[in-house]
Amino acid sequence: MSKKKKTTSVELFSGLGGLSLGLGYAGCSHEALIEINEDACESIRINQKRNFELVKDWNVFQGDVKDFPYHTLKSSIELVAGGPPCQPFSLGGKHKGHEDERDGFPLAANVINTLTPKAFIFENVKGLLRASFAEYFEYVILRLTYPEITKKPSEEWQQHLDRLEKVHTKGKFDGLKYNVVFRLLNAADYGVPQHRERVFIVGFRSDLGIEWSFPKATHSEDELVKSKWVTGEYWDLHKVAKAKRQPIPPSLEGAVSRLSVGSLFKPDTQRWQTVRDALSGLPEPSREESKQSKFLNHLFRGGAKSYPGHTGSYIDEPSKTLKAGDHGVPGGENMLRLEDGTVRYFTVRESARIQTFPDDYFISGSWTESMRQIGNAVPVLLAKKVGESVLSQLGTN
Repeated sequence: MSKKKKTTSVELFSGLGGLSLGLGYAGCSHEALIEINEDACESIRINQKRNFELVKDWNVFQGDVKDFPYHTLKSSIELVAGGPPCQPFSLGGKHKGHEDERDGFPLAANVINTLTPKAFIFENVKGLLRASFAEYFEYVILRLTYPEITKKPSEEWQQHLDRLEKVHTKGKFDGLKYNVVFRLLNAADYGVPQHRERVFIVGFRSDLGIEWSFPKATHSEDELVKSKWVTGEYWDLHKVAKAKRQPIPPSLEGAVSRLSVGSLFKPDTQRWQTVRDALSGLPEPSREESKQSKFLNHLFRGGAKSYPGHTGSYIDEPSKTLKAGDHGVPGGENMLRLEDGTVRYFTVRESARIQTFPDDYFISGSWTESMRQIGNAVPVLLAKKVGESVLSQLGTN
């Protein structure tokens, strides 16, 4: 049987490589990864030197997306993907939106116009959907829909939006066009042990006539609730003594009663994955680098403290969203909270597991820098599931 052809792709703003890995597992062959951050590029290069199978042949370009020589690509590019810098729209950032020089969407639209791929996948923070950014988000969608209608040097973005709206409402356009959809996805609903809501924007070139919708959720809170307080399977799996099992929260008592009635029916989804699931098999982190276990990036970091609004991620729930932080690392989102209420910082390896990176994928840099890379990454498993769905419609996976 002949081996199925890989989907040729280019990734913009690739960061640590979470989206790249997920799309690689889905069936993409990355012709280029473009990332400006030196530490993120170094992480990828170290994994190449370590002969990590999926990344060893990646062409990593350290620099600005606008400076990459796209004309040198040897293959016709079928997919463009990436995570345009999210700080302009992040709830944890300064909310400058289109006024922020880190806004990568105009550059992404220009690349689409240059490469004319069959499809694209972009990911960004939930804050992109804030009411204050509504007009600019419409502009983003229309720019990606009509990428060859470029912004004139003398135009403000609002004037460009006016032109795009006129083309769109006219309903007749013979140039390069994409059918674009977007949706807010929670990574926990797709098997990632983390509450992480992100906007995915997907477009297919209109001449292909492709029909597509986002993949259905595969995991649910209901099934986690059932496995804890109806069947007890969750606690049994992890051998948690009854005295240490989480009591039913008052807010979930009704759900437990409802799920008890339907416990004999085959579920449509699997249960949400928890921090305990993610950390299963990892030893306690070492306090000394010389005594570090066989697991990469698994060193203890002290100083974690719990305070209002920063209580850590409870071990028997999906973690809170791991964040990169605007200045350093915000402690509450990146702490583990145990059954007795004590907290400690996640190690880099534990955070990587929560983002579903493979255990043999090395993350370069200090703890703060490594956590920044991880916090900015797309969960590998979520990228894989969205990628598989897109590639199945392209007929290339």
